[in-house]
Amino acid sequence: MSTPAQDFRPDIEGLRAVAVAGVVAFHFGLTALPGGFVGVDIFFVISGYLITRHLAAEISETGRLDLLRFYARRARRLLPVALFVIAATLCAGALILSPEEQALYSKGAMFASAYMINLWLIRWSFDYFANDATSNPFIHYWSLSVEEQFYLAWPALLMLAAWLKPGKRAIMIAIGAVGLVSFIACAWLTSVSQPWAFYFSPLRAWEFAAGGLVSMAPARLLQERPLLGRALSLTGLTMIGAAYLTFSEDAPFPGFLALLPVAGTVLLLKAGAAGARDGVNATLALPPLQWIGKLSYSLYLWHWPVIVYAGMLAPDLTPAERLLCLAATLALSTLSYHLIENPIRRNGWLMASAARALVPALLLTGTGVAAAYGNARLAVHDLDPEQRIIAASAAEPSTARAKAGCVQDYQSVTPKPCVFGDGQRLIALFGDSHADHWSTPLIEAGRKNGYRVVTWLKNSCRASRISVWSSELKRPYSECDRWREQAIAEIIEARPALVVISELALTSGRKMAGRGGDMRRQDADWRAGLRSTLTSLSKAGLKVAFIRDVPFNNANVDTCVARALWRDETPSRCDQKRAYAANDAMAAVERDIVDSIPNAAYVDLTDRFCSATICHVFIDGKLAFRDQHHMATPFAESLEPEVEKRVISKVGR
Repeated sequence: MSTPAQDFRPDIEGLRAVAVAGVVAFHFGLTALPGGFVGVDIFFVISGYLITRHLAAEISETGRLDLLRFYARRARRLLPVALFVIAATLCAGALILSPEEQALYSKGAMFASAYMINLWLIRWSFDYFANDATSNPFIHYWSLSVEEQFYLAWPALLMLAAWLKPGKRAIMIAIGAVGLVSFIACAWLTSVSQPWAFYFSPLRAWEFAAGGLVSMAPARLLQERPLLGRALSLTGLTMIGAAYLTFSEDAPFPGFLALLPVAGTVLLLKAGAAGARDGVNATLALPPLQWIGKLSYSLYLWHWPVIVYAGMLAPDLTPAERLLCLAATLALSTLSYHLIENPIRRNGWLMASAARALVPALLLTGTGVAAAYGNARLAVHDLDPEQRIIAASAAEPSTARAKAGCVQDYQSVTPKPCVFGDGQRLIALFGDSHADHWSTPLIEAGRKNGYRVVTWLKNSCRASRISVWSSELKRPYSECDRWREQAIAEIIEARPALVVISELALTSGRKMAGRGGDMRRQDADWRAGLRSTLTSLSKAGLKVAFIRDVPFNNANVDTCVARALWRDETPSRCDQKRAYAANDAMAAVERDIVDSIPNAAYVDLTDRFCSATICHVFIDGKLAFRDQHHMATPFAESLEPEVEKRVISKVGR
């Protein structure tokens, strides 16, 4: 993930080790380092430092850049092992993944081979029902794509600056200007549209620019004051450590928070450039860190598919199993470093001319793209009928979601009611996506009984008056609060015969987040919020039917069932114990609140999913869930008689 330096710097090799160790620790579930993901930002700064130093020196010496030679070095260094890991990951996936997963992730491999997967992930991040990113064995290639895109643009920027005004000063001004604009845009978009800020390479350019600027800044002051250099090194390492220990994936990142690890890396690089060789810099030069630093690129490539596939084969990995995964990662990285990465990078024939490296590189890249595309097509060719049914069931949208804009996105604050049917009487459906998946049976039941259904639906926005943190937006979900109040006012004004509400259970939300937080406070806020919403509707003289949330599963049901059938196992292996899935204790509290509100009734359809001990995922030959917690639409259709019997009947109470 970097370029060779003109002079070997042990501290930089050690810094690579710190970076990759943070990333691997984070992905392997070491909760003591919740911010380990910022190791990628350290790599970005190192790359900016080394690449800018090399290119600026060449411009200064020759007045030009030999771009072909530059890209040949990059190709020898990065392409072979990256494409080998992609190929190996695809081969392993053929044994582990269901056909539909193979097809999906092969597309990821295709974009990864072309170093454009970051752009694919931006689009994917805005799909509410996209497969969980933690199942994508190629997602970590996003940072390599950002780097490659940086390598394409950066030489042109430096050459343009040198052409406009020769000298180091012009180059530094150009780098500073690009970095400032990039940072401002990144900080703004982090709070507005985080996937763009995270994945889009121009919005990460400021991190490379930070490394570039420090590579050109004079080090004389630090050379004359070694104590200052040691202090900067210690401060830099402390800043990186603070990011590792205190950041989390829910933080609004990159934005302003990324300044901490970026500044820490800058300080370490500058102190090392000034010749500091004791203290922190001596620690970074220790043999174990040097060894890990040499392997850092291969470690980064291998660690993610190893832990992803291990998690698929054994969903609840023990600490010992995670250590085995780490050992496997180290073994694979060592082999690929010594057999592929290093031999090709130092191959005399390839080094003899740029063309000898670039032509094979282009052929390798094209072969990788073609192979991944072919694998995507082959995986679903002549697909088993059961697999087709599962894929079709998971992909089919609800009746409301099939109508554009009826389930509103995160940024929307103005409700958009959608009308289904032409009956004289009105039923309102109100809530989040867990209200939406009831739209299919409710709209059909309403049609049969002379009702039109009008929906007020918004992603991740409960009907209950509870303010929440949005993991998608990385900030408080204020749009939900504003949207909800307007929706309640519109529903009251519409005077429906019945308001149907459903929402993601609070305990299910905690399971999705993977942590509890201040549960006592959350419980109190939720109870007050649910009571407040129901009271507002009841006082307006409206009848309310509150449908209990569906069970929660510990994995995406569609992929679990598809994998089971692919391995000649029964879908029942994906069933859940009711104690985990059904949220019975919270439902009892919920029922008491609803029953205490005049004109409100609690509707419990859990018996259609669960026995006394087990909640099923494949019911009457139908896939019950499209993911962890949303009903599959064909199964929801089958519940129409139950909805007619238990929900529509509430109108006439």
